[in-house]
Amino acid sequence: MPKRELNAIVSQRIEIAPGLLILRVVPDGWELPDFEPGQFAVLGLYGSAPRCDLSDLEDDPPPPDQFLRGTYSITSSSVSKEYLEFYIQLVRSGTMTPRIFALKPGDRLYLGPKFSGLFRLSSAPEDVHLVMVATGTGLGPYMSMLRTYLRCGSPRRYAIIHGARHSSDLGYRSELISLQRLCDNFTYIPVVSKPEEEPVEWEGHVGYVQDLWKSGALADAWGFRPEPSNTHIFLCGNPKMVDEMIALLREEGFTEHTKKTPGQIHVEKYW
Repeated sequence: MPKRELNAIVSQRIEIAPGLLILRVVPDGWELPDFEPGQFAVLGLYGSAPRCDLSDLEDDPPPPDQFLRGTYSITSSSVSKEYLEFYIQLVRSGTMTPRIFALKPGDRLYLGPKFSGLFRLSSAPEDVHLVMVATGTGLGPYMSMLRTYLRCGSPRRYAIIHGARHSSDLGYRSELISLQRLCDNFTYIPVVSKPEEEPVEWEGHVGYVQDLWKSGALADAWGFRPEPSNTHIFLCGNPKMVDEMIALLREEGFTEHTKKTPGQIHVEKYW
């Protein structure tokens, strides 16, 4: 098999917290095709690529010429074709992410020319409100959706509920706070599960996103409780969170969306 060309270049690298990375990648000599927000792309490197300092030692390193690949949700808007952006969490014992975390601006990597995934806003009717629930880097696809589709002042309400252990792990927090200030139809509710470990007292919501949903915090922000007749819910992140949220939502009359039976709960099972 011919060697896979490293056809893209790292243009920007921002490590927002230990083990959390925002990476921008530009194609080298080719144009990015169209994609729909919520889809993912393939990134690739060879076994010879170095690993970052925070990673564990590999018990069984791959051969230097072995092509390694992984799929990562796109966070950038589908309108701009200059670059793709990714929000990536380090898996210290992993094969791919420790090599991605070692990349610097100007380094080369492989970017797959085709994008995939069915976790898209087009699966929800245009006349319903949208609640996007995430833990950790599950926030990624929602950033692409917001950056592409959010229109300030439109009748459609958007909400992000994002859970993390610490406030430093709340990626894109500044951007989401700014969006909330600019757009009266957008609500951002972050929640941390380890407030006792914060260097400065955390004054926001604490616990898990499931707790926040049960508390009615979103209903308080919107002035009405989301219901199956007016709202669709997107879930992305920790499987335990997803399972517990589905159970809670079913009790309120929401149903899971499938191709054969449309519903109001949309799940990205990327773990």
